[in-house]
Amino acid sequence: MSAEGGLKAPHRHPLDWQSADFWNEDSLLREMERVFDICAGCRRCFSLCNSFPTLFEAIDASNAGEISAVDKRAYWQVVDHCYLCDLCFMTKCPYVPPHPWNVDFPHLMLRAKAFKFKNQGAGFRDRILSSPDRLGKFAGIPVVAQTVNALNHSGAARKLMDKTLGIHPDAVVPEFHSDSARKRLRKHASNLAAQPIEGTRGHVALFITCYGNHNQPDLAEDLLAVFEHNGIPVRLTPRERCCGMPKLELGDLESIRKSKKKNIPMLAKLVDEGYDIVAPIPSCVLMFKQELPLMFPDDPEVSKVKDNIYDPFEYLMLRHKAGKLKTKFRQSLGKVSYHVPCHQRVQNIGLKTREMLELVPDTQVEIIERCSGHNGTYAVKSEFHDISMKIGRPVMERVADSGCNHYTSDCPMAAEQIQNGLPDRRAPESPMRLLRMAYGV
Repeated sequence: MSAEGGLKAPHRHPLDWQSADFWNEDSLLREMERVFDICAGCRRCFSLCNSFPTLFEAIDASNAGEISAVDKRAYWQVVDHCYLCDLCFMTKCPYVPPHPWNVDFPHLMLRAKAFKFKNQGAGFRDRILSSPDRLGKFAGIPVVAQTVNALNHSGAARKLMDKTLGIHPDAVVPEFHSDSARKRLRKHASNLAAQPIEGTRGHVALFITCYGNHNQPDLAEDLLAVFEHNGIPVRLTPRERCCGMPKLELGDLESIRKSKKKNIPMLAKLVDEGYDIVAPIPSCVLMFKQELPLMFPDDPEVSKVKDNIYDPFEYLMLRHKAGKLKTKFRQSLGKVSYHVPCHQRVQNIGLKTREMLELVPDTQVEIIERCSGHNGTYAVKSEFHDISMKIGRPVMERVADSGCNHYTSDCPMAAEQIQNGLPDRRAPESPMRLLRMAYGV
């Protein structure tokens, strides 16, 4: 609600990270106290992540029961539990801009993370976990990949990693593939002609992402098969560097600037050449759609990429709306339990994955709109893993009790987190893999 009392859509201000005030500790602590006081009086977000219970417990345990009586050291515990899912801003908080109280909890936490990183740096574990492209290149070397995967499945090795690195022994860590997506698709060349429609150019440049390249190369293979079955020519981007989302979680804004300098000119050039950009990981799409534009609001190339990057199912449903999508399927999917990732929900594109899967005859899609608890690197860390499993427990129980033929999530890491909490450890299947199965291609 605006100051004048009229209802208006939420508006997010650019991140003022290049100003001196952004990095001023006194200014930061005053803003944290102001926002925390508002949150304490509202408490609508108590069930989202562990930041809010941590905050409310600290306030309730203080002598006065007020934020002014809370030791400032407790503020940083609240910061550590925020993994920037954005759900409080997008789905819960009534005080976001243009409300005069101007509450943007996730970006306040990001400011605090950035201040902490600038003044304290990060440990070896956090630097490694926030560099998936470098880790993937090293762990993807033949023999090295097999060794790393074997160690990740060794109980003794995982206990040692817990003690020395702080990586929880029960946390899911990704597989590494020496046969990366780029290697698998290096000879791919599409002979299809583009079919532009309103809202899309008709041919796609696939930003594989570092995770999609080294950890789940089948994501790119499935996407390419489905898109080209629907007459959409696909090429790979010349290269990719990590989008920067793991560094955002860490508060390492300078590394994000460096990644942006590598990725944005390349992607903007592809847009100029007439390509739409698609990426298979929701967090990566969100980084280009929201976080980079808020960090670099005056960069025209960042804006150009923002306006021309799509979630894969968002893209397919645009084609369907124009009558350009094939709806003849060879196989039904039965009952599908579908988890909607947080970083896809906050893109405000609607439930495009569900809409697409429901085009398959004799297919029922049950949606689960709750956090899986994975949240970037949060679930991997020893100090947060048990909390992450608690956050994700309602999702895991919904899947376990659903009687579904398949369960899925657009975020492969969220899907693995759900698997980690299922009694039978049944494996998930990506939505694009399900769609490929239905098409029979």
